Amino acid sequence: MTTLPRDMTNEPSADTMNEWDRNHQLHPWAAMDAWQESDYQPIERAEGIYLWDASGKRYIDGPGGMWCVQIGYGRKEMATAIADQVLRLPYTSPWTTTTDPSTLLAKKIADLAPGDLNNVFFTTGGSTAVDTAIRTMHFMNNALGRHDKKIVIAREKGYHGSTYLASTVTGKERDKSRFDVEDRLVRFLPDVNPYTRPDGMSVADWCDAKVADLENMIAKVGPDNIGAFIAEPILCSGGVIIPPEGYHKRTHDICKAHDILYISDEVVTAFGRLGHWFASEEVFGIVPDIITCAKGLTSGYLPLGACIISDAVMERMTGPDENVLFSNGYTYSAHPVCCVAALKNIEILEQERILEHVREITPHFQSRLKALGKFPIVGDVRGMGLLACIQGRPDTPGTSLAAERKLGELLDIACDKRGLLVRPLINMAVFSPPLVVTVAQVDEMFDVLEDALEEVTAQMAAA
Repeated sequence: MTTLPRDMTNEPSADTMNEWDRNHQLHPWAAMDAWQESDYQPIERAEGIYLWDASGKRYIDGPGGMWCVQIGYGRKEMATAIADQVLRLPYTSPWTTTTDPSTLLAKKIADLAPGDLNNVFFTTGGSTAVDTAIRTMHFMNNALGRHDKKIVIAREKGYHGSTYLASTVTGKERDKSRFDVEDRLVRFLPDVNPYTRPDGMSVADWCDAKVADLENMIAKVGPDNIGAFIAEPILCSGGVIIPPEGYHKRTHDICKAHDILYISDEVVTAFGRLGHWFASEEVFGIVPDIITCAKGLTSGYLPLGACIISDAVMERMTGPDENVLFSNGYTYSAHPVCCVAALKNIEILEQERILEHVREITPHFQSRLKALGKFPIVGDVRGMGLLACIQGRPDTPGTSLAAERKLGELLDIACDKRGLLVRPLINMAVFSPPLVVTVAQVDEMFDVLEDALEEVTAQMAAA
């Protein structure tokens, strides 16, 4: 990638920029006891799987942005496609007009999605895609006269977004917040992580117990009051939690038996993260009623999400009252420039056979991950495709939250020092590198992780 020279003559200094950032920009998930005291890492440029900060230090982008940079950074063909569309047509109202990019993208997504998921509603990202999915359930059940069938069953440690409805069905129980959620709308199932199962319990028995959790919740709340079950195929922000084998198929069948919509939140797993366009059917053997997606849809180059709705659901939403509108939408729904970015992203994924590459490189990636379990401070390593999590295990009686946070912080610092970014989640480090990562780069990343874990092991032993 060629970096254009910058005229630094009239630019603010790094210290000034840091001061302005502290004083004027409220970042996501800011610590409110000291939100103007945090220093965020300034990133200057990016190429492939690497980022450079303002000092010129290079980092491997372990999290792939925010689980999203599938095709890597610095793709000139993406920049050209975006620029050409900006000059041709930067915006038009999705209420009264349509564009070639949005129409072509809707058709392409319908072709790639499983089963009869042929209807695409474009949103601004994953949170608004989840909102749209839940509102679709509300609309359908109201159209059918089932005004009480609105409760959503979700799962602990599931993450579905930060808008009002999406945060309501998010189960990140350790996040302390003063935001309101609509508690009347949701019921949570216990953690599905096999790592947390009781000593001596088999994974098969754990699966039976987790399926029973859903059956018991339906019996308790009543199927006539439950509109949807929302589930990530892999609970990514919860720590790359992979439910036990067979769980998805069995819970899907239960939902079908009780006429409960199955919403598969594929905001992270869609568009190649597990080596397939969508994971629901290809990996887990189910065809949901609704799929939500975003992130990898444009590889993070521009914001775009989609709520993909089955023909069966659309038929049940359609009634004789022509005055009823599907009054859900956003100013930037089906934004033509974002849709062009998604089309170009899909074209690159196809032409460069990147999904096939993910399937080929996954065994080596997961083998290197599993080898990290040798460290005494590592309680669990888990992953699938190009998704991974290292869960730390502090050797502290009672394992306090403070000890877990300390371990995660030390690992983050050790990796950062060595030029690797990971995403720390309390005592976990999760990563999902760009899908274009090579075998040599996978080894580079895991070599750093091994070195960092050796350092943190020594630090924890000395503490």
